[in-house]
Amino acid sequence: MTRIVQRKSGTPLSADALGQLEKLRRSKRKIDLSDQPELDDQFFSRAVRNPYVKPVKEQLTLRLDADVIAWARRKGPGYQTRLNSALRALMLKDLEQTSRRTRQKAS
Repeated sequence: MTRIVQRKSGTPLSADALGQLEKLRRSKRKIDLSDQPELDDQFFSRAVRNPYVKPVKEQLTLRLDADVIAWARRKGPGYQTRLNSALRALMLKDLEQTSRRTRQKAS
């Protein structure tokens, strides 16, 4: 699935942490993953979005029909959030359909 939400990096790693990562990278030891289940399509089909992560918002100018704006505002405060939710649901449905078509072509 295409990654839609992008996040900015958090706090940079310290020199000590970078050194530890470099030491691990150079290590010849393999990490034992035998107790880890493989993440297959069934796993991802049951996955849910993290409810604690806030998507990055981007401000833009968007022209909408006056009746669409009136309809959204009629339900009171929070109309921009409701419009965003409706667009997100449409986006996710489209991505799922595209993914399904791609899998069917691969079969």
